[in-house]
Amino acid sequence: METVKKLSVVIPVYNEEENVPLLYKELKEVLEELPYDYEIIFVNDGSRDRTGEVLEEIAKKDRKVKVIEFARNYGQTSAMMAGMDIASGDVIITMDGDLQNDPKDIPRLLEKIKEGYDVVSGWRKNRKDAAISRKLPSKIANWLIGKITGVRIHDYGCTLKAYRSDVIKRVRLYGELHRFIPALASTVTCVDKIIEIPVNHRPRRFGKSKYGISRTFKVLSDLFFIWFLKKFMQKPIHFFGILGLILFTVGFIPFIYLIGLKLTGHSIGGRPLLTISVLFILSGLQMFTTGIISEILMRIYYESQDKTPYVIRRVINVED
Repeated sequence: METVKKLSVVIPVYNEEENVPLLYKELKEVLEELPYDYEIIFVNDGSRDRTGEVLEEIAKKDRKVKVIEFARNYGQTSAMMAGMDIASGDVIITMDGDLQNDPKDIPRLLEKIKEGYDVVSGWRKNRKDAAISRKLPSKIANWLIGKITGVRIHDYGCTLKAYRSDVIKRVRLYGELHRFIPALASTVTCVDKIIEIPVNHRPRRFGKSKYGISRTFKVLSDLFFIWFLKKFMQKPIHFFGILGLILFTVGFIPFIYLIGLKLTGHSIGGRPLLTISVLFILSGLQMFTTGIISEILMRIYYESQDKTPYVIRRVINVED
């Protein structure tokens, strides 16, 4: 059994002025019933409505509420990372600020953490979202992510999750990788320590969703990077070596053919086969490797200089 002393609940919010007071009230009722110390960390991701003012009012009345306010909108991944960075609990729980996640599921997540799991992911089994624009792309993406990463869960997109702090704080988040956290966590813990449980999912009452079907393409590009990170981050030569061998072979075969033509007296300088083969091989290799190297360099840039991919305007109730 794993002991739990303090909980940190991290909630990224963007234009949720109507939802925040209700969510705070529900969370407070659930957390007060638990035998643990706790803190609630709201990260205001550059909201343009009164979300910041509402959070300030709540934080003034409750010292257990901490507020991080970004200078502009940086996205959910940066907001989640900022909240985790200041979290002092030995268990970190993340959830959305739109009331669709149910705080009453938190005790069930904690039970699994106490059983020894490092990551407990929520599964919106009866999801209250549009079938075509949200559910269908999500099912396809979840199946694909599980197939490629080896971490098979039904609902990567559910924000309601619980993490052991010493595990999740070793996972750095950039870009839009928050949806891949269970897969990323598998790089620092055993896959057997990651579990999924069904959770309640409620219809949105106020505001509108910030996501649509267009993010499917972002998921695919991020998924490729996660696959590379898990398989080749510590041995990139295996990836680039195999790719280079394939490309070399594809280019070498027609090259031998053209050399044969040259030796028999034919001119090959003006042949489209030579030009097109070289152009496609070099262009494909350059674009592909540039994308991967850029991702790695970005990590080096941030981590070697202790930089963060966000700028905080102010904080409330945060001592350090």
